[in-house]
Amino acid sequence: MYGTYLRRELAGRKKQTIIVAAGLAIAIALVIVVNSLAAGVRDAQAQALESVYGVGTDLTVTGAQAEPGQGGGPQFEFGQDGGSTGDDGTTSLSQSRLMTDMMRGTLDASTVQTITGVDGVAAASGALALTNTTFSGELPEAPTQTDGSSGATQGEPPSGGGGGGGGFGGGSFDLDSFSVLGITSDDASVGPLSAVTVSDGRLLDADDAGQNVAVLDATYATTNELSVGGTIDVGGTEMEIVGIVASASSEADTAANVYIPLDVAQSLAGVGDVVSTVYVQASSADAISSVQSAIQTELPDATVSSQSDLASTVSGSLSSASSLITSLGTWLSILVLVVAVALAVLFTISGVSRRTREFGTLKAIGWSNGRVIGQVAGESVVQGLIGGVAGLVIGLIAVFAINIASPTISSTSEQMQGPGGSGGPGGGGFGQQAAQTASDIVLSAPISVGIILAAVGLAVAAGLVAGAFGGWRAARLSPAEALRAVA
Repeated sequence: MYGTYLRRELAGRKKQTIIVAAGLAIAIALVIVVNSLAAGVRDAQAQALESVYGVGTDLTVTGAQAEPGQGGGPQFEFGQDGGSTGDDGTTSLSQSRLMTDMMRGTLDASTVQTITGVDGVAAASGALALTNTTFSGELPEAPTQTDGSSGATQGEPPSGGGGGGGGFGGGSFDLDSFSVLGITSDDASVGPLSAVTVSDGRLLDADDAGQNVAVLDATYATTNELSVGGTIDVGGTEMEIVGIVASASSEADTAANVYIPLDVAQSLAGVGDVVSTVYVQASSADAISSVQSAIQTELPDATVSSQSDLASTVSGSLSSASSLITSLGTWLSILVLVVAVALAVLFTISGVSRRTREFGTLKAIGWSNGRVIGQVAGESVVQGLIGGVAGLVIGLIAVFAINIASPTISSTSEQMQGPGGSGGPGGGGFGQQAAQTASDIVLSAPISVGIILAAVGLAVAAGLVAGAFGGWRAARLSPAEALRAVA
């Protein structure tokens, strides 16, 4: 009898049922879309940082920031016999410099062992971030004066940053640079190469220590028409290309253009036994915070960063999307949900007030207050479920449409506080390169079982709240009101 009466009452109040269900459907759909987009932005942010950290890295340790005014760009100096002279008298000059980031200090290589000994650290690996800058130019033959002396003196080529070309003494020059990362060649499970796939060749291994070999980023190799078996000039030394790697994410490059063994990088840069970054893997996700504090205590002058620290420097439309969803989207969902529940409550109370005669009759024939309340609550819960199912369908369609559209969002790094610091001239250093690789990311809106269950739960909860208020109003009908209603 309960089900029959329930079905009849809902069918007799189609307008109220449709309005209440529609309001809840919109609210539920909005909650689904907002939660899915929030999950998508979190995934996008993880993707933006993935090439910097690698999937096996929880923390990074870098040297202290240098004082303003310290350091400078690469200096190119040519002796009298520097360069080669062609048949036309033009002198060709070419020189490469491999330099560390002058804005961030380095760490002694023994720091890796110090960090490995910290409680909660599962593994640690050091790397040296460098920028290779190549100067190339031509000087025309100097004109001869009538007194036999040269009318022009070969000048020094410019030093310092800035890519591109220019002129000096009637000649022309170019500066070309790319990022280089010296890595521990016997362990790729921690650090930037833990999140790459091998496109061709192989990764560096333990046997490559001290060898002039290199692994290239796939995008850089394609752009410069380089392949496995060829060579690349790094710091004036020819390196054999043994592998090409690509980021595990198809929308990002890897953390550097060129990877070489750490000891080779230290030797070519002339910096000694140092590293610029230590990648740290914690024993568990729960230990990351305590490990970060312990390392900072052990190395007070170093900078210890987690993914969440670096995430705060990522800006652009990725940051805008995150802010929009976190603030406006969440509050809009709450507001619409509250309005929908309030609407359901008002309609339920109004319906109970108009059904005084009906409830009076039911009480007169023996219905208890509990049975009347159960009837009203049941009607409200069914209306909520109808709204929840409709909202679930609308929300899934909206999410499906977002995934089909695959909107692209961008991310940039306002501060080069990631591993390696800011970049060098022209090509950018390790930190700058990492920011550039996260510049174009496709946003998706994943759906989880938790979101679906939450949507259904909200619909049922809204129905229960409306039913509780309606039942309360029905229970307040006094016997006298019931008798008057029947009469």
